[in-house]
Parts: sequence; C-alpha cells; structure tokens
Amino acid sequence: MAEYSFDIIVLGGGPGGYECAIRCAQYGKKVALVEARDLGGTCLNRGCIPTKALLHGAEIYETAKNAADCGVMTGEVGLDFAKLAEYKDGIVAKLRSGVAGLEKAHGVKVIKGFGKVVDEHTLTVADGEGEETFTFDKLILATGSSPARPPIPGIDGQNVVTSDEILSMTELPESFVIIGGGVIGIEFATLFATLGKPVTVIEMMPSIMPGVDPDIVRLISRVLKKKKVSVINNAKVTGIEGGENVTVRYELNGAEKTAEGACCVVSVGRRAMTANIGLENLGIEMNRAFVVIDEHCRTNVPNVYAIGDITGKIQLAHVASAQGFVAAANACEVKEEVMDYSVVPSCIYTSPEIAFVGLSEEKCKAQEIEYKVGSFNVAGNGRAMIMGDALGTAKLIATPDGKLLGAQLMAPRATDMIAELAAVLKMGGTIEDISSTIHPHPTVSESVYEAAHDFEGLCCHALPKKK
Repeated sequence: MAEYSFDIIVLGGGPGGYECAIRCAQYGKKVALVEARDLGGTCLNRGCIPTKALLHGAEIYETAKNAADCGVMTGEVGLDFAKLAEYKDGIVAKLRSGVAGLEKAHGVKVIKGFGKVVDEHTLTVADGEGEETFTFDKLILATGSSPARPPIPGIDGQNVVTSDEILSMTELPESFVIIGGGVIGIEFATLFATLGKPVTVIEMMPSIMPGVDPDIVRLISRVLKKKKVSVINNAKVTGIEGGENVTVRYELNGAEKTAEGACCVVSVGRRAMTANIGLENLGIEMNRAFVVIDEHCRTNVPNVYAIGDITGKIQLAHVASAQGFVAAANACEVKEEVMDYSVVPSCIYTSPEIAFVGLSEEKCKAQEIEYKVGSFNVAGNGRAMIMGDALGTAKLIATPDGKLLGAQLMAPRATDMIAELAAVLKMGGTIEDISSTIHPHPTVSESVYEAAHDFEGLCCHALPKKK
C-alpha cells in the first residue's frame, strides 16, 4: 500500500467539513482539515451564528421597549449597535476557538491555506507565503458556498452589500433595500425593522419565502406589515445606483419604479465554491457548479467524496453535517451509510420563528397524496401569550389514518420544537404518537399537542368546528 501524508484530507472547515474530519479521526484515521479562512466556515463566521446573535439582540431590544406592559419600568430604551456587534463577534470567536480545540483534541491536523487538488492522491495548500504538497488516500470535498451576485448593473457600487459584509458592520445604516425575499432576506428584514430602521424588500416571485406554507407566509406578512416593512412582489431588479443613498431600479407590472435606502443588501441565494480548486484535474462530474454525488456522498472518482453546499442538495448546515457523517463512515470503510433527505427540518428565525419538516399541503397535492390536516392557532397557547408572541400556527399533515407526513410551525421557539416532529417523522410515527404523549404545561410545545388533538377532532382549547 502506498504511503500517504494522511489517510483522509477534508478540504473545507465549515460545519460539514470540521465535523466530518472529527468523525474520521474517531474512526481511527490520520486526518487533515484544510481551510483557507476561519474554522467554522460561513455558518459560524458569516451566516447562521452571527445572524442569530444579532436577532437575539434585536429581540431583547424589542422586549425592553415593551417591558412596561409587564410592569417593568426601564425608562428610555436605546440601542448601541457597535456593542451588539461586539457581542456577536465574541460569540463567534468563542465557538471558533471551541472548534479548533475539538480538532486538536481528536488529533486532526488543521492546515491553514487554500487547497487545490493536483491528482487523485495529491493536494497543494498555499498560505500566501508558500505552497506545500500533501498526499491522501481519500479526499472529502467540503468547500461550501458564498453569496450569489447576479449580473445586475451597479451591483458592485458603494453601500451595496451581501450577507458577508452586512454581518461585519459595526454601524447600522439608517434604511435598507433588500433584494430577495427568501429566508435570508426576510431574516434580515426582521432584524433591521425590529431595530427601528425602514426596510423595503424586493422579490421577483409572487410571494416572499417561496416554498414555505402559504398560511405561514400570510401570517409572517402580517408581522412584517406591523413592523412597517414594505414588501414588493413580482418585481424584477434592473439596476442599482450606489452611493451615500442607494437607488434600486425595478420593473413592476410593466412600469419602472425605484426604491431608496442607505444600504442595499443583495440576498438572492448562494453559489457553490467549486472554482479554482482543481476539480478538472480529477475529471469530477459536475452539474453546472455543483459536484455530483451518489447516495453515499461519493463522486464519480472512487476515493473522492463531497458534502455540503457544493453538492447542490439542500443548502443547510445540518444537512452538510449529516452528509459529513455519511461520507466519513463510507470513506473510512467502517460501515455503508446512505443519505436520507426525506426528513430535513428547516428553520427561519423571524419573530415568531418558523420551522417545518416533511411534506406540506402543496407537496401532497402535487404528489397526489391523500392527506388530512390538524392545526392549532398559537393565539390560544398560554405560554405564547405570556411571551407576548401569540401570532402563529401549528399544522400537522398526515395520511387519513394518521401517519405523519409533515409539519409546519410558526410560534415562539418553533426552531427548537421542530425536532420533536422530525423524530416522529423519521420513525414513521403517527398523530396518535403525538396526541398520547404528555406535553408539559405551560409550554409552546402544547400547540403541537393541540394540533394532534385537532386532527382527531378532540381539541379542547379551540372552538368546535362547524359541521
């Protein structure tokens, strides 16, 4: 057997890559993790974690402003955004340091620099001062994605930014125009509006958050309207004029219109980072910019695997991590594992939060699956009412005989509660499994319990339905 520098090299240190490297080390392999930027990738440094830290600060700010409703007299509430940004950076730094410590503790060699594949067993890493060459038996690609920048005239202008730049700001612009009403765009709209800034969202599709349950979209649209967010649907952006005050031109119903703000945030999806890493040297099969993989996360090159956003499956950190575990098991030849994408929870950190898993009503209709719905209005939940956040719904979708097919939640802490429903769905569980499980009181999770009872026609905390 040939002597290699490492049994396995993982190229990319995001959630999928760094966990995959640890798992390979746990399987007894000599492992290197190559990362050009900071450990933790986009999610930890420029995505999930910093965004949620800022949203947490915005939530506290809003709670403080409304504290008098509960008899708590705070006086005038102010916001120091630089301090909030410092808090966010502290959380990120602590978690990043934790990742580095975990890699070291598990014996993973972290190599700083830009990795490029030379052939099926060789990788070079350039760090700005020089270049080193390493060999490997197996390679796992995990280079992630970056914000997409569509070819809009003026997109590189002054005060036109992506999520990467907006999350590094220490001063908050006075107003925003957000191009893109998907998950990331609406999370940013929630953040900025909660912090008291005027926000306009421009979305090409007929509705914001395409793919999300229409009932939930209607509810979150009410929230955005209350926060004075202006949402413009069916609009095509035609140009941007950057400057101290940014002007965004768009077409709506055949007419050209404009929206202005101190900052324009471009939030129209993400692109795979597969360029310039040497994939052509291996003859890796591609689907546009994405790496083609099988159910084992293996590419067409037998000793090369790929995980995360570059695979074009589902661009979520927890999917990348799950793929990393599958790739590790197969690359280390410990056991044969396959990826199952049928049960993947999705979370949107608006206020209230949104979370869903499995099939929606629209998907059931499209697949001609017979289904029945049980639902509960979160306005009837005591805990949500206490929290002052009682607009929302819990919706369970199941076969007529009760096998769970999917769930959609809009409620406080919905992103935490969705795991219960994902577990039931993964195990092939039923509505009765939920309705017969005692849920603690008072909790928001009782909304799920009530939705299960509604499916059975036995909900105690809702008015009887008209027959």
